[in-house]
Amino acid sequence: MPISKVDVEKIAELARLELTGEETESFAAQLSSILGHIDKLNELDTEDVEAMSHCATAGGDTEYARRDDVTQPSLGQRLAVENAPDADAGYFKVPRVIGG
Repeated sequence: MPISKVDVEKIAELARLELTGEETESFAAQLSSILGHIDKLNELDTEDVEAMSHCATAGGDTEYARRDDVTQPSLGQRLAVENAPDADAGYFKVPRVIGG
């Protein structure tokens, strides 16, 4: 399923990205290639493949998935916003993106 330049422009608009004509063409080709690989994967017969509950690295190292959860102190609100470009009363102040 090829992705057209119009599709890329619509996606860019939804993501609020400004793309050049060259970037639009490049992304259309890249996304089409990715979808082509997915289509190829969809051709594989996975009927007898057992579902996995965890992913593993190529070496089979799953130690990261078996570590104990350890509670640690949090950063704290004051420290979290200390270097924020715009903070108000201990909160991050960001531009409105939804509504008026």
